Amino acid sequence: MGDDSEWMKLPIDQKCEHKLWKARLNGYEEALKLFQKIDDEKSPEWSKYLGLIKKFVTDSNAVAQLKGLEAALAYVENAHVAGKTTGEVASGVVNKVFNQPKARAKELGEDICLMYIEIEKGEAIQEELLKGLDNKNPKIIVACIETLRKALSEFGSKIISLKPIIKVLPKLFESREKAVRDEAKLLAVEIYRWIRDALRPPLQNINSVQLKELEEEWIKVSSAAPKQTRFLRSQQELKAKFEQQQGLGGDADGGDDDEEEAVPQVDAYELLEAVEILSKLPKDFYEKIEAKKWQERKEALEAVEVLVKNPKLESGDYADLVKALKKVVGKDTNVMLVALAAKCLAGLATGLRKKFGQYAGHVVPTILEKFKEKKPQVVQALQEAIDAIFLTTTLQNISEDILAVMDNKNPTIKQQTSLFIARSFRHCTPSTLPKSLLKPFCAALLKHINDSAPEVRDAGFEALGTALKVAGEKAVNPFLADVDKLKLDRIKECAEKVELVYGKKTGGAAEKKEGKPVAGKAAALPGPAGDKETKDAATKPGPLKKTSAVKAGAPPKKGKPATAAGTGGAGAKGKKGPETKEIFESELSIEVCEEKAAAVLPASCIQQLDSGNWKERLACMEEFQKAVELMERSEMPCQALVRMLAKKPGWKETNFQVMQMKLHIVALIAQKGNFSKTSAQVVLDGLVDKVGDVKCGTNAKEAMTAIAEACQLPWTAEQLVAMAFSQKNPKNQSETLNWLANAIKEFGFSGLNVKAFISNVKTALAATNPAVRTSAITLLGVMYLYVGPSLRMFFEDEKPALLSQIDAEFEKMQGQTAPAPTRGISRHNVGGVDDGEEEEQEEVGNDVVDLLPRTDIGDKITAELVSKIGDKNWKIRKEGLDEVTSIINEAKFIQPNIGELPAALKGRLNDSNKILVQQTLSILQQLATAMGPNIKQYVKNLGIPVITVLGDSKNNVRAAALATVNAWAEQTGMKEWLEGEDLSEELKKENPFLRQELLGWLAEKLPALRSVPSDLLLCVPHLYSCLEDRNGDVRKKAQDALPFFMMHLGFEKMAKATGKLKPTSKDQVLAMLEKAKANMPAKPAPPAKASSRVVGGAAPAKFQPTSAFADDLGSNNMESKPDLKKAKAGGLSSKTKGVQGKKVPSKPNLKEDDDKSGPIFIIVPNGKEQRMKEEKALKVLKWNFTTPRDEYIEQLKTQMSTCVAKWLQDEMFHADFQHHNKALTVMIEHLESEKDGVISCLDLILKWLTLRFFDTNTSVLMKALEYLKLLFNMLSQEEYHLTENEASSFIPYLILKVGEPKDVIRKDVRAILNRMCLIYPASKMFPFIMEGTKSKNSKQRAECLEELGCLVGSYGMNVCQPTPGKALKEMAAHIGDRDNTVRNAALNTIVTVYNVHGDQVFKLIGNLSEKDMSMLEERIKRSAKRPSSAPVRQAEEKPQRTQSISANTSMIRKGQAEDMSSKLNQNRNVGNHSETAHTVPREFQLDLDEIENDNGTVRCEMPALVQHKLDDIFEPVLIPEPKIRAVSPHFDDMHSNTASTINFVISQVASGDINTSIQALTQLFQIESLAREASTGVLKDLMHGLITLMLDSRIEDLEEGEQVIRSVNLLVVKVLEKSDQTNILSALLVLLQDSLLATANLEVAPKFSELVMKCLWRMVRLLPETINSINLDRILLDIHIFMKVFPKEKLKQCKSEFPIRTLKTLLHTLCKLKGPKILDHLTMIDNKNESELEAHLCRVMKHSMDQTGKADKDTEKGASRIEEKASKAKVNDILAEIFKKIGSKENTKEGLAELYEYKKKYSDADIEPFLKNSSQFFQSYVERGLRLIETEREGKGRIATSTGISPQMEGTCVPASTHTVSSSIGNTNGEEVGPSVYLERLKILRQRCGLDNAKQEDRTPLTSLLSKPTLPTVASSTDMLHSKLSQLRESREQYQHLDLDSNQTHSSGIGTTLASPSSAAANIDDLKKRLERIKSSRK
Repeated sequence: MGDDSEWMKLPIDQKCEHKLWKARLNGYEEALKLFQKIDDEKSPEWSKYLGLIKKFVTDSNAVAQLKGLEAALAYVENAHVAGKTTGEVASGVVNKVFNQPKARAKELGEDICLMYIEIEKGEAIQEELLKGLDNKNPKIIVACIETLRKALSEFGSKIISLKPIIKVLPKLFESREKAVRDEAKLLAVEIYRWIRDALRPPLQNINSVQLKELEEEWIKVSSAAPKQTRFLRSQQELKAKFEQQQGLGGDADGGDDDEEEAVPQVDAYELLEAVEILSKLPKDFYEKIEAKKWQERKEALEAVEVLVKNPKLESGDYADLVKALKKVVGKDTNVMLVALAAKCLAGLATGLRKKFGQYAGHVVPTILEKFKEKKPQVVQALQEAIDAIFLTTTLQNISEDILAVMDNKNPTIKQQTSLFIARSFRHCTPSTLPKSLLKPFCAALLKHINDSAPEVRDAGFEALGTALKVAGEKAVNPFLADVDKLKLDRIKECAEKVELVYGKKTGGAAEKKEGKPVAGKAAALPGPAGDKETKDAATKPGPLKKTSAVKAGAPPKKGKPATAAGTGGAGAKGKKGPETKEIFESELSIEVCEEKAAAVLPASCIQQLDSGNWKERLACMEEFQKAVELMERSEMPCQALVRMLAKKPGWKETNFQVMQMKLHIVALIAQKGNFSKTSAQVVLDGLVDKVGDVKCGTNAKEAMTAIAEACQLPWTAEQLVAMAFSQKNPKNQSETLNWLANAIKEFGFSGLNVKAFISNVKTALAATNPAVRTSAITLLGVMYLYVGPSLRMFFEDEKPALLSQIDAEFEKMQGQTAPAPTRGISRHNVGGVDDGEEEEQEEVGNDVVDLLPRTDIGDKITAELVSKIGDKNWKIRKEGLDEVTSIINEAKFIQPNIGELPAALKGRLNDSNKILVQQTLSILQQLATAMGPNIKQYVKNLGIPVITVLGDSKNNVRAAALATVNAWAEQTGMKEWLEGEDLSEELKKENPFLRQELLGWLAEKLPALRSVPSDLLLCVPHLYSCLEDRNGDVRKKAQDALPFFMMHLGFEKMAKATGKLKPTSKDQVLAMLEKAKANMPAKPAPPAKASSRVVGGAAPAKFQPTSAFADDLGSNNMESKPDLKKAKAGGLSSKTKGVQGKKVPSKPNLKEDDDKSGPIFIIVPNGKEQRMKEEKALKVLKWNFTTPRDEYIEQLKTQMSTCVAKWLQDEMFHADFQHHNKALTVMIEHLESEKDGVISCLDLILKWLTLRFFDTNTSVLMKALEYLKLLFNMLSQEEYHLTENEASSFIPYLILKVGEPKDVIRKDVRAILNRMCLIYPASKMFPFIMEGTKSKNSKQRAECLEELGCLVGSYGMNVCQPTPGKALKEMAAHIGDRDNTVRNAALNTIVTVYNVHGDQVFKLIGNLSEKDMSMLEERIKRSAKRPSSAPVRQAEEKPQRTQSISANTSMIRKGQAEDMSSKLNQNRNVGNHSETAHTVPREFQLDLDEIENDNGTVRCEMPALVQHKLDDIFEPVLIPEPKIRAVSPHFDDMHSNTASTINFVISQVASGDINTSIQALTQLFQIESLAREASTGVLKDLMHGLITLMLDSRIEDLEEGEQVIRSVNLLVVKVLEKSDQTNILSALLVLLQDSLLATANLEVAPKFSELVMKCLWRMVRLLPETINSINLDRILLDIHIFMKVFPKEKLKQCKSEFPIRTLKTLLHTLCKLKGPKILDHLTMIDNKNESELEAHLCRVMKHSMDQTGKADKDTEKGASRIEEKASKAKVNDILAEIFKKIGSKENTKEGLAELYEYKKKYSDADIEPFLKNSSQFFQSYVERGLRLIETEREGKGRIATSTGISPQMEGTCVPASTHTVSSSIGNTNGEEVGPSVYLERLKILRQRCGLDNAKQEDRTPLTSLLSKPTLPTVASSTDMLHSKLSQLRESREQYQHLDLDSNQTHSSGIGTTLASPSSAAANIDDLKKRLERIKSSRK
């Protein structure tokens, strides 16, 4: 057992792999225990075993294998990662477990497979098991079948897909092994249990004995629906539900719902293999089918018949075959062949299903016509054919064709059509049989039930009965209003008998109540009876859920009813009576009327009716009125009463009072009685006669309105208008039209017969009487509100003058909303809001479109024209297309019959000539508009091919195709497009253009749909492959479309569809789905129902849009008429049903309107700055993306919520682009009025606009660009300056749009880029545009290059960033571009640069290939322009640069950087001086100040030394008078308005007068906030320029040269003091480094470096005051870089030792001021070893610690501050001099003091050499003396404080002092002294005691007041500048001491030198003496 013990020690996983089986067995056992123990399914322990599980199941030792299987099962059950092992483990189980003799092994193998299925790995397992069926070992096959059967029985057919199993079943039945056959039988029985008869067709061909056995088994299968008993991990809720039911006692009722859900109906068709038959057609089929002999034709048809018997056919182009068969059906004389062809068509339709839909429209009319045949077998064949075809399409699509034959004279055709309709209806559900379809069918069928032929009547009854059964009484009854009782009963009887396809039980109750079929498909239904319908049935089982009582008062299709019905009595269903829809009365004779009237009216009344005395007649009328008022509705004989009124004198009554009463009574009767049309006929004529009467007109109108309410407006109006125009009186005509206009507003528009009115309106428009014309135009205006722009189509042929009047009227109505109807609805059942309402609304628009007179152009589409379109010669094809265009143009509106045109046009869509393709597309677009909604039937055979064109490589062709598809979709809706497989077939094509366009289109259309056909699911697999497409755009579009697919299909379906993907893809796609799930939009709500109607009055409006928005309400509100889509001018939309008066909206709306009246942008103080800070600090996402992700949109939404009006924000972030357009319109309107608001939200507005750039909708883009143009104009007027943040988050996206295919857009974008230069410096725009040239889009590259050319042309070379050289090299690279336009643009740009810059261009662009260079030279030659002068716009640009409102923008930097001489040098080198002497080159006429800057010897562009031709300067030049004002004396007063100040100053910097220019610069540097803005770069350039100017020898030749130098000197001092100290120090260090390098290369005179160093010394002396405001890290980084370039050795080699001393002094001072802390400031230096900086600092630190011990730093500070310049003699000489003095007895004290001062000044000065040679005694003497002086100085410090001179006052000479001025500033008269003085004392005491001062650097230096301000000795020969620099500073300091001494306070301003330097010195001596006295007295 020795070896046992070895493996016993191994860890479990290693045991499992051991070569000894025992070890493995032990390992498996322990693994099993471990697996059962681990609770956490995500534990890392699981991953260890990932690779081992396969070995567990395939172990070669049977005993170990059993244990291994148990462990594997536990693993699969518990481990989170088990899914990854599916494939290998399953194949191991199949191959190595199923062949084992032990039953237990097999069982475990099966369990493992089932467990994998449970953890969602069903597909992979099924795949492995199916592979196992091909194994040679029958044991394995049997086990695989058994496992499949178990899986199916437990998990059900939803999870186990049956198709692949059924496919292999026949093969299994053929197996030699009985065991396999038996197992197959059991599997077949199990499958049958789930799908029933759908299994029969696939097994038709197996052995008949087996089939018989199967049949016997199948009969035994229980009829109860099977249920899933085992659930996936994702189905846990289902599981819980199932267990609960089991607990309740088995199959509780609650199970029914699940049942429906659990058993998906499997369609046998799906399980079949599609067969391709087109290629199998006989070769000579098409000849034979045309043959003369009927036998040959029969042969051809029989061949087809055999092929179409295949139950499922492969999709393909069957157009020709269908055409041939159609011809036989329609034209063949042999009826047998007709029947045969019909059978073939039926076979095709059954085999192709939905794919046959596109041919249905061609065939249906032919078959229906052919029903005239009497032979039963022909009729039967035709019936079968048309039924099969019906299932491939929808009733909607073929309704036109059916209705067309309904009026045929032949009774057989009528009968068969009705029967066909009846059969079709059975396949419908309430949702697929909407009212819009029912209306025309019922109308046609009603004619049939009154037909003379009994068989036609019977068929009609059956069809109507079926309709009643399917749609429910509520929907159908309105159309049966005119049917008498007998017929109605007959229809109901038929309805009882009807058996619906969708499992509808007969038997009244359910049906009577709701008319809703039960959702569930009859199992036996083999036909493809559309899943779609089932879905709809399931989702909305009935038209009406809320009101169970079907209201008899349901509105008929025509108009809102206004009948005598009460509130819609629920009981009165069929019986005639007061509650039916409309009252019908037969005409009564006058006698009967008199009788009836006598019964209800007083006798006297009847007698006096025709009295000769008008008073009697009047009295009679009064009685009549009373009687009517008191009568009950039920007993009022309306007809009799109105007949009495009409009785002589009737309407010829001459007395107006009687007439008024009479008319009033008519109105009363109409309101109070059951007033029928018959009664109305009696009075209408009289009313029309009186309507124009001045006195009786109003009463007549009142009566008309009452009748309209009783008999419905449509009928009444038609009668009235017809009567009015049949008589001559113009007054009556115009008043009738006026009444109608008003009535329409009151009653609404539904049901009105527009066509009838239009003919009358046309008559009225032609009338001679102007009043009639005016009334007609007013009426048109009102109709326009409801009908929309399509109304104009009827009047296009009117005279122009009239047309313009009509247009003006329409214009007035634009933007108004149709008021909600207030009449004609009061008698409705208020609760009854039903689907019908929705359709009614829809109908209004549809009706109008339907009414348009449509031309039939069928006969114009001749065979000749069709052959032309298909001709080989493209010119002839073009002629054909032109003809079609003109035919459609002439016809304007056409009928759907267009003959062979579709096929011809389809051929042209893939024409090789792209121009013809585009022409075809535009014809199709026209066709859609001309044909209107009827274009639906051509979607499949013409619309889908247009989608194929979206894959064209040409951009413009794709754009045209997209426009066409949109035009079609607008007419057809989306359903037609999404049905069937066509769309998914298109998406399947791997064409990136097609995919991205199609997905883009779907993403735009899907969000607006409320429901989609289930076929959309077919697109999903292709959508997933698009998500992983190689092309980035396709991927992006697919991601965009994902949420919209999910919105309709749901996450579950989408996730399930990923099952077929590869594992890697699946994970990625699932991740995307999760993301999309979060962003999934909600489905659009169903249209708001008009439930806000109130009986008898106006409904309060829920939402009254302001006119700006009214035009949109139609857009996503399904109710409003589709027609309004064209230009919704505000059609009736049920959301806006409020009564909107002419002007004032009704009360409830005021609040809404107020909301919109406020400002749209709310100004949040500092909001923008805050947002920028957040973005900088990365608290929010930086606006930077390739396509905007949702998190960006959400972030923007959140940021906007505080500063944008809520309603506007809703518009801005709406899913529908029309809302974006609206938002832009509002923003444009508010732009001028809310400038500040816009500016405060500008960053957000620009970001929102960048999102719009990613929209596909052009109208939004155009609108956005229009807004941008206006916006940038406004900003430049406001002199605003874009911030960096705004620019960087907007410009790159704008530049993307410069590559748009549409010219207009490109032009707009370019215009915007131009305008941007007014508010953002061109030099900063440059890099953005340069970035744009790297795009893949060649148009964008070309446009960007052109734009760069424009920038250089306009602003000169200075815009080129980072340097002209780099920029030009990048531009020149494009000369070799593969795209011609890009090459041209690059050449043109470089030529532009050449024109500005001359031959130097060639240097800058570097090496080009020969070809490119020759192209460039050629182009330069061609461009006749010689290099002209400096750019024109330069002068403009400087002022523009500075239009900043906020001082924090980096304005100054630009201003100066581009003013510096380097800029001019660049521009000037170009000048060619060939002109004659008196015309000085242009650039010398400009900025004269900058000419002074120029210098022949010192070249500012550092490396190259250029010689200028300066002769021109010395020509007698006329110096122009400065146009700009001299500096304002009130300059300080202007500080308040920063922006204007800046503009003013900068305009002066650019002045031609050098003094003005320098003065302006000085002033710039006086304003602290501005001075601090200057960046390092700008300061470097400025100092460079100023120093160069001072050293320029030519200045001395000018008469005021001295003066200039002095001014510049002053300016330099200002710059040093006032700039940001970090920036200026940094600038000086960089400048020193550059100048030293240049000096070393002999390019720059050493004086330049010297002056730079002197400036540095000056800065060093300022350090003690400014140390706290300096960013030391940056300075040390600059020093580090300096020391890297100039190590100590190299510096020591310099001729002058100033550089090394300067550096040491600087470092020493910093060390002294910061102490050891200085070493913490090396953070910015990456590699500290590169230079000696760190070492040096440590040395200095050590040195100073050793030297001074606890020396008082304040004293050092003071000394260093007052100490002036070092003497110009050599340092060694100075020290030698000092030591001499110390050595001599007389001067020893003075010498020590000087040495002390010197050491303070040059802290790192080395005095060691001098001490080394002396004796030890001398050394200690010197040290002691120095220490004494130090303590003495401290004493002075103390005395000084006690005199009450406030130490802070010293700081006032620099306004920017960082020290806080304490409250004791003014108390210098010996009063109470502020605490800071005591603090200072405490500090000195602490130091004496050896305690440290934690924060001494922060204190104000005390002793600085007392040090001696010596005037330096200036060596004027060398140091002009230096004297100037010091003068200002000293005079200030002296003045200040004097000031303090005389105990005055001195305000912190800019010190102006009042006292002369000499008097100041005297005063200081005085002060010294006084101090000496005090000192001695204290001793």
